[in-house]
Amino acid sequence: MGFTNTALSGMNAASKDLEILGNNIANSNTVGFKASRAEFADVYTGVAYGAGSSAVGTGVKLTRVQQSFATGNLSPTNNTLDLAINGSGFFVLSDNGSRIYTRAGQFKLDDNNNIVNGRGQNLQGIRQDGTFGSLNINTANINPRASTLVTAGVNLNSRTGAVSNPPSTTDIPYVTQPWTGGATPATTTYNNVTSSTIFDSLGNSHVLSMYFIKADPSATADPTVAGSDNQWYAAFQIDGQDVSNGATGGPNNADNLYSLNFASDGSFTGVSVPTGATASPGAGQLTLDHALTNGANNLSFTLDFNNSTQFGSPFAVQTLQDDGYTTGSLSGLQIDASGNIFGRYSNGQTPLLGQVQLANFPDPEGLENLGDTTWAETFASGQPLISGGGTGSLGTVVSGALEDSNVDLTSQLVALINAQRNFQANAQTIKTGDAITQTIINIR
Repeated sequence: MGFTNTALSGMNAASKDLEILGNNIANSNTVGFKASRAEFADVYTGVAYGAGSSAVGTGVKLTRVQQSFATGNLSPTNNTLDLAINGSGFFVLSDNGSRIYTRAGQFKLDDNNNIVNGRGQNLQGIRQDGTFGSLNINTANINPRASTLVTAGVNLNSRTGAVSNPPSTTDIPYVTQPWTGGATPATTTYNNVTSSTIFDSLGNSHVLSMYFIKADPSATADPTVAGSDNQWYAAFQIDGQDVSNGATGGPNNADNLYSLNFASDGSFTGVSVPTGATASPGAGQLTLDHALTNGANNLSFTLDFNNSTQFGSPFAVQTLQDDGYTTGSLSGLQIDASGNIFGRYSNGQTPLLGQVQLANFPDPEGLENLGDTTWAETFASGQPLISGGGTGSLGTVVSGALEDSNVDLTSQLVALINAQRNFQANAQTIKTGDAITQTIINIR
């Protein structure tokens, strides 16, 4: 009788549903796991054309197992190489040369400093040389870089030289002695001082000291302090040694001084160099040269004062940056939302070491499930679109987090009860059919 086969198909369908639900529940704590659901369709066989509503169904069949690629919750971790995708996309892996895709971002460095998952599959992306392939972290020390540009933005107090009547402790008089330099310059020869660390070609650090002297409009006898109201002088030392301006004669050059000039609104207008001094490379800049005896190349760098001001407020260092650095060892990694991997080095440098690339598909549900929370491209999925995080339809990369399974345990347990009842109901259909058959046999 047909009802037996019909009920049997129902029991088979319920069994498949129970398998899928059981698999979802078993993987409710699997990182990057995507829940599946069974989709069924009714079966009509041997139906003549025109049977219409009088046709009797012959059971049910499983048409497909659909996966949901909805994003699971993101759980923070303490590992920089634990990665999650907030939104659409997949990490690209190389499995012995075959390209596969995953949402599970539990990565680490192997013994060759390749970024791999627990199964040794290589994370793919843009490498440091700009090519696409397996990401590798270069753990070698970075070479030192000699300083070539120091940017010094200072505010020089325009009230310098003003003395109240009666005198006040807040008065800032003009200097009382001309600049003489030396290892320990007298405090009466300058108004303000600041310092910065610079580096030579071997990565050795040196202290650049900058002394600022307000020009005195009333001074005539001493050319080292005479000047206009909006003029300052600057002298420089490296490791306590005076830096010569190379001048051979002329005004304001007697002791290696340079002129810093300001407008009446306090804005910086430029640097003046004495006659015969080292030429200025650009407006607001000057070049300093200093010989070394430690085996490194002589120091030669540009000093930029364009961010300086002369306002009626206390002396302040607003900007002090140097483009040189000593050698550095890798102390950590940092990965941003675009997947850019930056090395964090002991010398403060953070160079780009690579970029994690994400892939998306026209139809992710068409991917082939390979197990181990990985998928492979198929004709149905379409070709992958690969780019950095946050571009196009791709989600962003979250470092120090993992994506939880997107299984909703509550709904799965309810569905499990329904599948169990479906199985029992179909079994009851067979039991009832058997009783009817037995009755017919007994009549005969």
